[in-house]
Amino acid sequence: MTLHVDSPAPARPRTPRRSPGHRGSGRGGGLARFDLRATPYFLVSPYFLLFAVFGVFPLGYTLWVSLYDWELAGDKSFVGLENYISLITDAAFWNTVANTLAMFVISTVPQLVLALVLANALNKRIRGRLFFRLGVLLPMITSVVAVAVVFTQLYGRDYGMINWFLGLFGVDAINWQNERWTAWIAISTMVDWRWTGYNAIILLAAMQTIPKDLYEAAALDGASARRQFWQITIPMLRPTLIFIVFISTIGGLTLFTEPVLFDGNPTMAGGATGQYQTVAMFIVKEAFRDFDFGYAAAAAWLLFALILIGTLINYSFTRRIGGNK
Repeated sequence: MTLHVDSPAPARPRTPRRSPGHRGSGRGGGLARFDLRATPYFLVSPYFLLFAVFGVFPLGYTLWVSLYDWELAGDKSFVGLENYISLITDAAFWNTVANTLAMFVISTVPQLVLALVLANALNKRIRGRLFFRLGVLLPMITSVVAVAVVFTQLYGRDYGMINWFLGLFGVDAINWQNERWTAWIAISTMVDWRWTGYNAIILLAAMQTIPKDLYEAAALDGASARRQFWQITIPMLRPTLIFIVFISTIGGLTLFTEPVLFDGNPTMAGGATGQYQTVAMFIVKEAFRDFDFGYAAAAAWLLFALILIGTLINYSFTRRIGGNK
């Protein structure tokens, strides 16, 4: 006796019902697509609005002002490129350019080297590592005015500690503010003291992201700590070094606060003969002491060009670190 049992028919898959707001259904889908595309732009729009108001507009307005002989009372007359031509032939302006470039080199090169060495030391396993890491940030929370007052006293001609220390070796007292080189060195040390720790912390954070396996493999191959630093650490830090060089270039070429407080003279003269007057000080002097806004605006645009050239030059050197890419 044979029993025939019919196998049940396979169940048909049920198609899920689309909600009214599905993408492919009419008006609701269009709104959803628009929401997905527009929301990111809406979220980032405050930055672009603020940049347009406080960045693009001032740049354009300054360029417009630089084409006029503009006085404080608002009296202006169109002079075209005359302000730029006068600046190119102005010995006082080129004096400020030389001062700015010199203090930039004297302060930035030691600053980056010290920051790299300090970051590498803080990356080691040492006792009280957290204390030392926090300690390098102390200059950042110190008032710039307080820093200037302290360093001005340190570099005092008669009772300064620097001259006292040099006197132990038979060096005569130096009037740091009167000579060009001495003023550059004094101001550069102020800049280095304030910003070396900041750059060191950035480099330290970048060092923390380097895989430890690279160091372990190099150690197994017999590479010394010095070779690991040059062959692994430096190449891996190249993007961070480029960023620091950019920031240091912009900050160094717009140097203003330290030389102004070191001078202590509200005329922005930068010494009796302008021996440490920077381009930023020159711009402020022309605009708010001599009330020649057109000339100051032209100087600001030339400073922008100087920063752009300096950044490109530094980038061409920095990008070669760790390879010729």
